[in-house]
Amino acid sequence: MKIEIIREILKNKSLKKEFALMTNLNNGESEIFFPGKNLSGMFSKYSEEIEKTFRLNKNGIIENSEIFIQTYKNPIKVIIVGAVDISMYLIDFAKNLNFEIIIVDPRGYFVSKERFPNTKIINKWPNEAFDEIETNSNTALVTLTHDPKIDDPALKYALKNKFFYIGALGSKKTHEKRCSRLVESGFKKVELEKINGPIGIKLGGKSPSEIALSIISQLVSEKYKNKI
Repeated sequence: MKIEIIREILKNKSLKKEFALMTNLNNGESEIFFPGKNLSGMFSKYSEEIEKTFRLNKNGIIENSEIFIQTYKNPIKVIIVGAVDISMYLIDFAKNLNFEIIIVDPRGYFVSKERFPNTKIINKWPNEAFDEIETNSNTALVTLTHDPKIDDPALKYALKNKFFYIGALGSKKTHEKRCSRLVESGFKKVELEKINGPIGIKLGGKSPSEIALSIISQLVSEKYKNKI
């Protein structure tokens, strides 16, 4: 591999850019791929397959070719509002997935490094916390407090910034009241369809760990939605 390619890889990683490295296994020739970029040489013949493999965040040999693709994607940022028991299980499930977890909770008695070791914690109200968090359409929000003063501002922010996943804990009745408040604050009903409420895939579980499993399952499902 040419030194120029290695330097470009290191530069793009330091800038947190998402890209893929393509290598011709026959001759060792390499090229950096960015979404929407026109490819050169023999790589251009497999543009569609390379684009699809990159979207799916996969590594491996492109079918019917000698091209090996290695993807470099940033972890999906999951902002959990509410330092509750469910949050601890969510973090455990997320350890082996491509998720970066951030806990937001203004209630100091819930937040502690002992309960959430090796996890970024922001002990502030959501409106203040989001000033410290870089977000984009690849960010997810999970609200778990049941407190409108805490959950609603976070939901409003996520809706306005078009997070790829938004989930809110609570019963159907709780969610109906939540949606009514959001409509009163100016959101359209069609916008509120983006909120998964009640949150999670219906597994039937009731314990914090089972609820966390249903949430992480829904997150993974949404991560790959419309990518195949």
